[in-house]
Amino acid sequence: MKILIARLNHETNTFSPVATPLESFDPQYGEQGYRAAKGSRTAAGAFIDLAEAAGAEIVVPVIAGANPSGRVAAAAYTHLTDTIVAAARGCDALLLDLHGAMVAENSDDGEGDLLARLREVVPNVPIAVALDLHGNITQTLIDHADIAVSFKTYPHVDMYETGEHAGRLLLDMVAQRVRPVMAWRRPPLITHTLRSRTDEGAMARAVARAKEAERDGMLAVSVLAGFGLADIPAPCLSVIVVGNGDQNAAEAVADRIAAQIWAERADFVYDSEPLADSIATAARAAESDTRAGDKRGPVLLLDHGDNCMSGGTCDNMAVLHEALAQGLEDIAVGPVCDPEAVATLIAAGVGAQVTLKVGDKVAMPQLGLYPESKSLSGTVAAISDGEYVISGPTYTGQRIRMGRTALLDIGAAKVIVTETPQEHWDLGIFTHIGVDPHAARFVLLKSRMYCRPVFVPIAKAVVECDGDGVTSSRYEKFPFRNVARPVFPLDKDSARN
Repeated sequence: MKILIARLNHETNTFSPVATPLESFDPQYGEQGYRAAKGSRTAAGAFIDLAEAAGAEIVVPVIAGANPSGRVAAAAYTHLTDTIVAAARGCDALLLDLHGAMVAENSDDGEGDLLARLREVVPNVPIAVALDLHGNITQTLIDHADIAVSFKTYPHVDMYETGEHAGRLLLDMVAQRVRPVMAWRRPPLITHTLRSRTDEGAMARAVARAKEAERDGMLAVSVLAGFGLADIPAPCLSVIVVGNGDQNAAEAVADRIAAQIWAERADFVYDSEPLADSIATAARAAESDTRAGDKRGPVLLLDHGDNCMSGGTCDNMAVLHEALAQGLEDIAVGPVCDPEAVATLIAAGVGAQVTLKVGDKVAMPQLGLYPESKSLSGTVAAISDGEYVISGPTYTGQRIRMGRTALLDIGAAKVIVTETPQEHWDLGIFTHIGVDPHAARFVLLKSRMYCRPVFVPIAKAVVECDGDGVTSSRYEKFPFRNVARPVFPLDKDSARN
Protein backbone atom coordinates (compact mmCIF):
# COMPACT_ATOMS: atom_id res chain seq x y z
CA MET A 1 0.00 0.00 0.00
CA LYS A 2 1.27 3.45 -0.94
CA ILE A 3 0.18 6.22 1.46
CA LEU A 4 0.63 9.94 0.95
CA ILE A 5 1.31 11.92 4.15
CA ALA A 6 1.41 15.72 4.02
CA ARG A 7 1.19 18.60 6.47
CA LEU A 8 -0.05 22.06 5.48
CA ASN A 9 -0.98 24.27 8.42
CA HIS A 10 -1.99 27.89 8.65
CA GLU A 11 -4.61 29.75 10.71
CA THR A 12 -5.41 32.87 8.70
CA ASN A 13 -6.43 36.15 10.29
CA THR A 14 -7.67 38.06 7.24
CA PHE A 15 -7.44 41.32 9.20
CA SER A 16 -3.76 40.84 10.01
CA PRO A 17 -1.18 42.95 8.16
CA VAL A 18 1.48 40.26 8.71
CA ALA A 19 2.40 38.78 5.33
CA THR A 20 2.45 35.02 4.69
CA PRO A 21 4.87 34.21 1.86
CA LEU A 22 6.19 30.74 1.06
CA GLU A 23 9.21 31.13 3.36
CA SER A 24 6.88 31.58 6.36
CA PHE A 25 5.98 27.89 6.00
CA ASP A 26 9.58 26.65 6.03
CA PRO A 27 8.50 23.86 3.67
CA GLN A 28 10.37 20.55 3.89
CA TYR A 29 10.07 18.24 0.89
CA GLY A 30 10.43 14.50 0.35
CA GLU A 31 12.96 12.79 2.59
CA GLN A 32 13.64 16.06 4.41
CA GLY A 33 9.92 16.38 5.12
CA TYR A 34 9.77 12.81 6.36
CA ARG A 35 12.61 13.46 8.80
CA ALA A 36 10.96 16.68 9.99
CA ALA A 37 7.68 14.91 10.78
CA LYS A 38 9.02 11.57 12.01
CA GLY A 39 8.96 11.48 15.79
CA SER A 40 7.13 14.81 16.09
CA ARG A 41 4.09 15.26 18.34
CA THR A 42 1.98 16.23 15.34
CA ALA A 43 -0.72 14.46 13.36
CA ALA A 44 1.82 13.92 10.59
CA GLY A 45 4.13 12.21 13.07
CA ALA A 46 1.32 9.85 14.03
CA PHE A 47 0.52 9.17 10.38
CA ILE A 48 4.10 8.09 9.73
CA ASP A 49 4.13 5.76 12.74
CA LEU A 50 0.87 4.12 11.62
CA ALA A 51 1.95 3.75 7.99
CA GLU A 52 5.29 2.23 8.94
CA ALA A 53 3.61 -0.20 11.35
CA ALA A 54 1.34 -1.24 8.47
CA GLY A 55 4.32 -1.83 6.19
CA ALA A 56 3.16 0.81 3.72
CA GLU A 57 5.25 2.74 1.24
CA ILE A 58 5.23 6.37 2.37
CA VAL A 59 5.18 9.43 0.12
CA VAL A 60 5.81 12.77 1.83
CA PRO A 61 5.45 15.59 -0.71
CA VAL A 62 5.72 18.42 1.82
CA ILE A 63 5.64 19.23 5.53
CA ALA A 64 4.83 22.92 5.95
CA GLY A 65 3.43 25.13 8.69
CA ALA A 66 3.37 28.86 9.35
CA ASN A 67 2.42 30.89 12.40
CA PRO A 68 -0.98 32.59 12.15
CA SER A 69 -0.85 35.75 10.05
CA GLY A 70 -2.60 37.41 7.11
CA ARG A 71 -3.84 35.77 3.92
CA VAL A 72 -1.44 33.24 2.43
CA ALA A 73 0.28 34.59 -0.66
CA ALA A 74 -1.29 33.20 -3.83
CA ALA A 75 2.05 31.90 -5.11
CA ALA A 76 2.73 30.09 -1.83
CA TYR A 77 -0.71 28.47 -1.68
CA THR A 78 -0.57 27.39 -5.32
CA HIS A 79 2.92 25.94 -4.98
CA LEU A 80 2.21 23.99 -1.79
CA THR A 81 -1.11 22.58 -2.97
CA ASP A 82 0.30 21.76 -6.41
CA THR A 83 3.06 19.80 -4.67
CA ILE A 84 0.54 17.70 -2.74
CA VAL A 85 -1.80 17.14 -5.70
CA ALA A 86 1.02 16.07 -8.00
CA ALA A 87 2.24 13.48 -5.47
CA ALA A 88 -1.24 11.99 -4.97
CA ARG A 89 -1.31 10.23 -8.31
CA GLY A 90 -0.78 6.50 -7.85
CA CYS A 91 -1.31 6.54 -4.09
CA ASP A 92 -3.72 4.15 -2.36
CA ALA A 93 -4.64 6.42 0.55
CA LEU A 94 -4.10 10.03 1.66
CA LEU A 95 -3.43 11.22 5.22
CA LEU A 96 -3.50 15.00 5.54
CA ASP A 97 -2.46 17.07 8.56
CA LEU A 98 -4.33 20.34 7.92
CA HIS A 99 -5.48 23.25 10.04
CA GLY A 100 -8.92 24.00 8.64
CA ALA A 101 -8.78 27.82 8.77
CA MET A 102 -6.46 28.62 5.87
CA VAL A 103 -7.42 31.54 3.65
CA ALA A 104 -5.24 32.47 0.69
CA GLU A 105 -5.23 35.39 -1.68
CA ASN A 106 -6.65 33.02 -4.27
CA SER A 107 -8.82 30.81 -2.04
CA ASP A 108 -11.26 31.57 0.78
CA ASP A 109 -11.37 27.84 1.58
CA GLY A 110 -7.77 26.67 1.51
CA GLU A 111 -8.38 23.13 2.76
CA GLY A 112 -11.67 22.56 0.96
CA ASP A 113 -10.25 23.66 -2.38
CA LEU A 114 -7.21 21.40 -1.88
CA LEU A 115 -9.44 18.40 -1.19
CA ALA A 116 -11.60 19.15 -4.24
CA ARG A 117 -8.50 19.17 -6.43
CA LEU A 118 -7.28 15.92 -4.90
CA ARG A 119 -10.62 14.26 -5.62
CA GLU A 120 -10.23 15.13 -9.29
CA VAL A 121 -6.88 13.32 -9.35
CA VAL A 122 -7.74 10.35 -7.09
CA PRO A 123 -11.54 10.08 -7.15
CA ASN A 124 -11.79 6.73 -5.35
CA VAL A 125 -8.88 6.89 -2.92
CA PRO A 126 -9.68 7.15 0.82
CA ILE A 127 -8.78 10.51 2.37
CA ALA A 128 -8.50 11.17 6.10
CA VAL A 129 -7.90 14.63 7.52
CA ALA A 130 -6.67 15.69 10.96
CA LEU A 131 -7.79 19.21 11.83
CA ASP A 132 -7.13 21.93 14.39
CA LEU A 133 -9.92 22.64 16.86
CA HIS A 134 -10.13 26.16 15.37
CA GLY A 135 -10.82 25.04 11.81
CA ASN A 136 -13.57 26.76 9.78
CA ILE A 137 -15.31 23.85 8.11
CA THR A 138 -17.10 24.02 4.76
CA GLN A 139 -19.36 21.72 2.78
CA THR A 140 -16.53 21.34 0.26
CA LEU A 141 -14.26 19.77 2.86
CA ILE A 142 -17.01 17.44 4.06
CA ASP A 143 -17.88 16.42 0.49
CA HIS A 144 -14.34 15.41 -0.40
CA ALA A 145 -12.97 13.82 2.79
CA ASP A 146 -13.92 10.34 3.96
CA ILE A 147 -12.78 10.96 7.54
CA ALA A 148 -12.24 14.22 9.43
CA VAL A 149 -11.14 14.38 13.07
CA SER A 150 -10.11 17.47 15.06
CA PHE A 151 -8.21 18.14 18.27
CA LYS A 152 -10.23 17.90 21.47
CA THR A 153 -7.97 20.11 23.57
CA TYR A 154 -7.19 23.81 23.76
CA PRO A 155 -4.43 24.54 24.53
CA HIS A 156 -3.67 21.82 21.98
CA VAL A 157 -1.87 18.88 23.53
CA ASP A 158 -3.49 16.07 21.51
CA MET A 159 -2.15 16.75 18.02
CA TYR A 160 -0.45 13.36 17.77
CA GLU A 161 -3.48 11.56 19.25
CA THR A 162 -5.77 13.23 16.70
CA GLY A 163 -3.56 12.04 13.86
CA GLU A 164 -3.51 8.54 15.32
CA HIS A 165 -7.32 8.59 15.52
CA ALA A 166 -7.83 9.74 11.94
CA GLY A 167 -5.12 7.46 10.56
CA ARG A 168 -6.38 4.40 12.40
CA LEU A 169 -9.86 4.94 10.97
CA LEU A 170 -8.44 5.25 7.46
CA LEU A 171 -6.53 1.97 7.79
CA ASP A 172 -9.68 0.31 9.14
CA MET A 173 -11.58 1.69 6.15
CA VAL A 174 -9.01 0.33 3.69
CA ALA A 175 -9.25 -3.06 5.40
CA GLN A 176 -13.07 -2.83 5.23
CA ARG A 177 -13.38 -3.11 8.99
CA VAL A 178 -15.43 0.10 9.08
CA ARG A 179 -17.56 2.06 6.62
CA PRO A 180 -17.24 5.74 7.55
CA VAL A 181 -20.10 8.16 6.94
CA MET A 182 -19.97 11.82 7.94
CA ALA A 183 -22.57 14.25 9.25
CA TRP A 184 -21.89 17.85 10.20
CA ARG A 185 -23.62 20.90 11.56
CA ARG A 186 -22.50 24.53 11.51
CA PRO A 187 -24.69 26.77 13.68
CA PRO A 188 -24.45 30.49 12.78
CA LEU A 189 -22.14 31.10 15.75
CA ILE A 190 -18.80 32.92 15.69
CA THR A 191 -17.02 32.06 18.91
CA HIS A 192 -14.32 33.96 20.75
CA THR A 193 -11.04 32.11 21.09
CA LEU A 194 -10.96 32.77 24.83
CA ARG A 195 -14.21 30.83 25.08
CA SER A 196 -12.90 27.77 23.24
CA ARG A 197 -10.90 26.45 26.18
CA THR A 198 -11.73 22.78 26.62
CA ASP A 199 -11.34 22.74 30.38
CA GLU A 200 -14.29 24.98 31.24
CA GLY A 201 -17.68 26.30 30.15
CA ALA A 202 -19.85 25.39 27.20
CA MET A 203 -16.91 24.21 25.09
CA ALA A 204 -15.89 21.70 27.76
CA ARG A 205 -19.47 20.43 27.93
CA ALA A 206 -19.68 20.07 24.14
CA VAL A 207 -16.41 18.13 23.97
CA ALA A 208 -17.62 15.90 26.80
CA ARG A 209 -20.75 15.14 24.78
CA ALA A 210 -18.55 14.32 21.76
CA LYS A 211 -16.47 11.87 23.79
CA GLU A 212 -19.64 10.29 25.14
CA ALA A 213 -20.93 9.74 21.58
CA GLU A 214 -17.64 8.05 20.67
CA ARG A 215 -18.00 5.72 23.64
CA ASP A 216 -21.53 4.95 22.43
CA GLY A 217 -20.33 3.79 19.02
CA MET A 218 -19.51 6.77 16.76
CA LEU A 219 -16.10 6.42 15.11
CA ALA A 220 -15.17 10.04 15.79
CA VAL A 221 -16.96 13.15 16.97
CA SER A 222 -15.32 16.57 16.78
CA VAL A 223 -16.34 20.01 18.00
CA LEU A 224 -14.46 22.75 16.17
CA ALA A 225 -14.77 26.20 17.72
CA GLY A 226 -13.81 27.85 14.42
CA PHE A 227 -11.62 30.93 14.01
CA GLY A 228 -13.66 34.11 14.01
CA LEU A 229 -11.04 36.58 12.75
CA ALA A 230 -11.57 35.60 9.14
CA ASP A 231 -13.79 37.62 6.81
CA ILE A 232 -15.18 34.62 4.93
CA PRO A 233 -18.81 33.43 4.62
CA ALA A 234 -18.83 31.25 7.75
CA PRO A 235 -15.97 31.50 10.28
CA CYS A 236 -18.20 29.49 12.59
CA LEU A 237 -18.27 26.63 15.06
CA SER A 238 -18.82 23.17 13.56
CA VAL A 239 -19.65 19.65 14.71
CA ILE A 240 -18.36 16.71 12.63
CA VAL A 241 -19.56 13.17 13.31
CA VAL A 242 -17.99 10.11 11.68
CA GLY A 243 -20.36 7.20 11.96
CA ASN A 244 -19.96 3.57 10.97
CA GLY A 245 -22.29 2.93 8.07
CA ASP A 246 -25.40 4.42 9.68
CA GLN A 247 -25.95 7.89 8.27
CA ASN A 248 -29.11 8.52 10.29
CA ALA A 249 -27.35 7.74 13.56
CA ALA A 250 -24.53 10.12 12.69
CA GLU A 251 -27.01 12.85 11.77
CA ALA A 252 -28.84 12.42 15.08
CA VAL A 253 -25.62 12.83 17.08
CA ALA A 254 -24.67 15.94 15.11
CA ASP A 255 -28.14 17.39 15.75
CA ARG A 256 -27.98 16.75 19.50
CA ILE A 257 -24.57 18.32 20.03
CA ALA A 258 -25.30 21.30 17.77
CA ALA A 259 -28.56 21.93 19.61
CA GLN A 260 -26.77 21.90 22.97
CA ILE A 261 -24.16 24.35 21.68
CA TRP A 262 -26.78 26.72 20.25
CA ALA A 263 -28.71 26.71 23.51
CA GLU A 264 -25.50 27.78 25.28
CA ARG A 265 -24.31 30.17 22.56
CA ALA A 266 -23.92 33.12 24.93
CA ASP A 267 -21.22 31.16 26.78
CA PHE A 268 -19.05 31.21 23.64
CA VAL A 269 -18.84 35.02 23.76
CA TYR A 270 -16.03 36.80 25.63
CA ASP A 271 -16.73 40.33 26.84
CA SER A 272 -13.55 42.40 27.08
CA GLU A 273 -13.29 45.02 29.79
CA PRO A 274 -11.59 48.39 29.13
CA LEU A 275 -7.80 48.14 29.17
CA ALA A 276 -7.45 50.69 31.96
CA ASP A 277 -9.70 48.57 34.17
CA SER A 278 -7.63 45.45 33.47
CA ILE A 279 -4.41 47.18 34.47
CA ALA A 280 -6.04 48.49 37.65
CA THR A 281 -7.16 44.94 38.45
CA ALA A 282 -3.59 43.72 37.97
CA ALA A 283 -2.26 46.38 40.30
CA ARG A 284 -4.69 45.34 43.04
CA ALA A 285 -3.78 41.67 42.56
CA ALA A 286 -0.09 42.47 42.98
CA GLU A 287 -0.82 44.32 46.23
CA SER A 288 -2.83 41.49 47.81
CA ASP A 289 -1.35 40.16 51.02
CA THR A 290 0.58 36.93 50.49
CA ARG A 291 0.61 36.46 54.28
CA ALA A 292 -3.16 35.94 54.11
CA GLY A 293 -2.62 32.83 52.02
CA ASP A 294 -2.60 34.37 48.55
CA LYS A 295 -0.32 32.74 46.02
CA ARG A 296 3.11 34.23 45.48
CA GLY A 297 4.57 34.99 42.08
CA PRO A 298 4.09 37.52 39.29
CA VAL A 299 0.77 38.79 37.97
CA LEU A 300 0.41 37.74 34.32
CA LEU A 301 -0.80 40.42 31.90
CA LEU A 302 -2.03 38.50 28.84
CA ASP A 303 -2.18 40.88 25.87
CA HIS A 304 -4.65 38.82 23.86
CA GLY A 305 -5.41 41.77 21.57
CA ASP A 306 -1.97 41.28 20.00
CA ASN A 307 -1.64 37.52 20.24
CA CYS A 308 1.12 35.94 18.16
CA MET A 309 -0.81 32.71 17.54
CA SER A 310 -3.86 34.51 16.15
CA GLY A 311 -2.01 36.72 13.67
CA GLY A 312 -0.98 39.62 15.90
CA THR A 313 1.81 41.98 14.86
CA CYS A 314 3.38 41.55 18.32
CA ASP A 315 4.53 45.15 18.25
CA ASN A 316 1.47 46.79 19.81
CA MET A 317 2.49 48.69 22.94
CA ALA A 318 -0.91 49.70 24.34
CA VAL A 319 -0.78 47.38 27.36
CA LEU A 320 2.76 48.35 28.37
CA HIS A 321 2.12 52.07 28.01
CA GLU A 322 -1.08 51.83 30.08
CA ALA A 323 0.76 49.83 32.73
CA LEU A 324 3.50 52.47 32.89
CA ALA A 325 0.91 55.26 33.00
CA GLN A 326 -0.70 53.62 36.03
CA GLY A 327 2.64 53.35 37.79
CA LEU A 328 3.24 49.60 37.56
CA GLU A 329 6.85 48.62 38.10
CA ASP A 330 9.06 45.55 37.91
CA ILE A 331 7.47 44.35 34.67
CA ALA A 332 9.05 41.64 32.51
CA VAL A 333 7.87 42.22 28.93
CA GLY A 334 8.38 40.13 25.92
CA PRO A 335 8.89 39.73 23.33
CA VAL A 336 8.07 42.85 21.32
CA CYS A 337 8.73 42.28 17.62
CA ASP A 338 10.73 45.22 16.26
CA PRO A 339 13.67 44.31 14.00
CA GLU A 340 14.60 47.99 13.60
CA ALA A 341 14.88 48.47 17.35
CA VAL A 342 16.88 45.24 17.70
CA ALA A 343 19.42 46.51 15.18
CA THR A 344 19.74 49.83 17.01
CA LEU A 345 20.18 48.15 20.40
CA ILE A 346 22.80 45.72 19.09
CA ALA A 347 24.70 48.56 17.41
CA ALA A 348 24.70 50.49 20.69
CA GLY A 349 26.02 47.48 22.59
CA VAL A 350 25.54 46.08 26.09
CA GLY A 351 25.70 48.78 28.74
CA ALA A 352 24.82 51.62 26.41
CA GLN A 353 22.27 54.24 27.47
CA VAL A 354 19.74 54.66 24.66
CA THR A 355 16.53 56.42 23.74
CA LEU A 356 14.67 54.92 20.82
CA LYS A 357 11.21 54.18 19.49
CA VAL A 358 10.07 50.65 20.24
CA GLY A 359 6.99 48.94 18.76
CA ASP A 360 3.81 50.42 17.32
CA LYS A 361 5.41 50.53 13.88
CA VAL A 362 3.09 48.19 11.96
CA ALA A 363 -0.10 49.80 10.64
CA MET A 364 -3.36 47.85 10.78
CA PRO A 365 -5.24 49.47 7.89
CA GLN A 366 -8.20 47.07 7.87
CA LEU A 367 -9.03 48.21 11.40
CA GLY A 368 -8.17 51.83 10.63
CA LEU A 369 -5.34 51.75 13.17
CA TYR A 370 -2.12 53.63 12.49
CA PRO A 371 -0.24 53.63 15.81
CA GLU A 372 2.40 56.19 16.69
CA SER A 373 5.60 54.69 18.03
CA LYS A 374 6.78 56.18 21.33
CA SER A 375 10.31 56.41 22.67
CA LEU A 376 11.66 54.38 25.57
CA SER A 377 14.84 55.28 27.43
CA GLY A 378 17.05 52.82 29.24
CA THR A 379 20.08 50.55 29.21
CA VAL A 380 20.92 47.79 26.76
CA ALA A 381 21.10 45.02 29.36
CA ALA A 382 21.81 41.97 27.17
CA ILE A 383 22.00 40.68 23.61
CA SER A 384 21.40 37.10 22.46
CA ASP A 385 20.92 34.93 19.39
CA GLY A 386 17.30 34.42 20.46
CA GLU A 387 17.48 30.62 20.66
CA TYR A 388 16.21 28.24 23.33
CA VAL A 389 14.79 24.72 23.59
CA ILE A 390 11.20 24.11 24.73
CA SER A 391 11.02 22.01 27.89
CA GLY A 392 7.32 21.18 27.40
CA PRO A 393 4.51 20.31 27.53
CA THR A 394 3.86 21.64 23.99
CA TYR A 395 6.45 21.01 21.24
CA THR A 396 8.81 19.49 23.81
CA GLY A 397 12.41 19.49 22.64
CA GLN A 398 11.89 21.86 19.72
CA ARG A 399 14.50 24.58 19.27
CA ILE A 400 12.99 28.04 18.96
CA ARG A 401 14.77 30.65 16.86
CA MET A 402 13.50 34.17 17.52
CA GLY A 403 16.18 35.96 15.52
CA ARG A 404 18.54 38.42 17.10
CA THR A 405 17.22 39.52 20.48
CA ALA A 406 17.99 42.40 22.82
CA LEU A 407 16.97 43.27 26.38
CA LEU A 408 16.16 46.91 27.13
CA ASP A 409 15.96 47.85 30.83
CA ILE A 410 13.88 51.03 31.22
CA GLY A 411 13.76 50.87 35.00
CA ALA A 412 10.07 50.08 35.48
CA ALA A 413 10.25 47.28 32.91
CA LYS A 414 12.67 44.92 31.24
CA VAL A 415 11.61 44.71 27.60
CA ILE A 416 12.75 41.84 25.38
CA VAL A 417 12.82 42.89 21.72
CA THR A 418 13.06 40.31 18.90
CA GLU A 419 13.27 40.20 15.14
CA THR A 420 10.26 37.86 14.79
CA PRO A 421 6.84 37.41 16.48
CA GLN A 422 6.93 34.70 19.13
CA GLU A 423 4.50 32.65 21.19
CA HIS A 424 5.35 31.93 24.83
CA TRP A 425 5.92 28.19 24.70
CA ASP A 426 8.44 28.17 27.51
CA LEU A 427 10.04 30.21 30.32
CA GLY A 428 13.15 30.09 28.13
CA ILE A 429 11.82 33.06 26.19
CA PHE A 430 12.90 35.08 29.28
CA THR A 431 15.59 33.00 30.95
CA HIS A 432 17.71 32.61 27.80
CA ILE A 433 18.53 36.31 28.02
CA GLY A 434 18.92 36.50 31.80
CA VAL A 435 15.40 37.52 32.91
CA ASP A 436 13.81 35.50 35.72
CA PRO A 437 10.02 35.66 35.33
CA HIS A 438 9.55 34.18 38.82
CA ALA A 439 11.14 37.27 40.32
CA ALA A 440 9.14 39.89 38.41
CA ARG A 441 6.11 41.63 39.90
CA PHE A 442 4.30 41.56 36.55
CA VAL A 443 4.92 39.50 33.40
CA LEU A 444 3.44 40.90 30.17
CA LEU A 445 2.91 38.29 27.46
CA LYS A 446 1.47 38.65 23.96
CA SER A 447 -0.47 35.44 24.32
CA ARG A 448 -3.94 34.05 24.89
CA MET A 449 -3.60 30.42 25.73
CA TYR A 450 -0.37 28.62 24.85
CA CYS A 451 1.54 30.37 27.61
CA ARG A 452 -0.77 28.99 30.28
CA PRO A 453 0.70 25.51 30.84
CA VAL A 454 4.08 27.00 31.78
CA PHE A 455 3.35 30.53 33.05
CA VAL A 456 0.12 30.09 35.03
CA PRO A 457 1.74 27.65 37.51
CA ILE A 458 4.27 30.32 38.54
CA ALA A 459 1.74 33.19 38.63
CA LYS A 460 -0.03 34.84 41.52
CA ALA A 461 -2.91 35.95 39.26
CA VAL A 462 -3.85 36.14 35.58
CA VAL A 463 -5.35 39.29 34.05
CA GLU A 464 -6.53 39.25 30.43
CA CYS A 465 -5.81 42.58 28.68
CA ASP A 466 -7.45 43.57 25.40
CA GLY A 467 -5.20 46.23 23.91
CA ASP A 468 -5.47 47.64 20.41
CA GLY A 469 -4.59 44.92 17.93
CA VAL A 470 -5.79 42.64 15.18
CA THR A 471 -6.54 39.77 17.59
CA SER A 472 -8.88 41.72 19.85
CA SER A 473 -11.98 40.01 21.24
CA ARG A 474 -14.04 43.10 20.42
CA TYR A 475 -15.62 41.95 17.18
CA GLU A 476 -17.29 45.34 16.72
CA LYS A 477 -13.85 46.68 15.74
CA PHE A 478 -13.64 44.38 12.72
CA PRO A 479 -15.23 45.35 9.37
CA PHE A 480 -16.79 42.00 8.45
CA ARG A 481 -18.06 42.27 4.86
CA ASN A 482 -18.22 38.69 3.62
CA VAL A 483 -19.76 36.89 6.61
CA ALA A 484 -23.22 35.47 5.93
CA ARG A 485 -25.76 37.20 8.17
CA PRO A 486 -27.47 36.85 10.55
CA VAL A 487 -24.83 35.32 12.77
CA PHE A 488 -24.36 35.35 16.54
CA PRO A 489 -22.98 37.44 18.24
CA LEU A 490 -22.62 40.01 15.43
CA ASP A 491 -26.41 39.92 15.26
CA LYS A 492 -27.40 39.44 18.88
CA ASP A 493 -31.08 38.77 18.14
CA SER A 494 -30.44 36.37 15.27
CA ALA A 495 -32.47 33.20 15.16
CA ARG A 496 -30.87 29.98 14.04
CA ASN A 497 -31.37 29.37 10.35
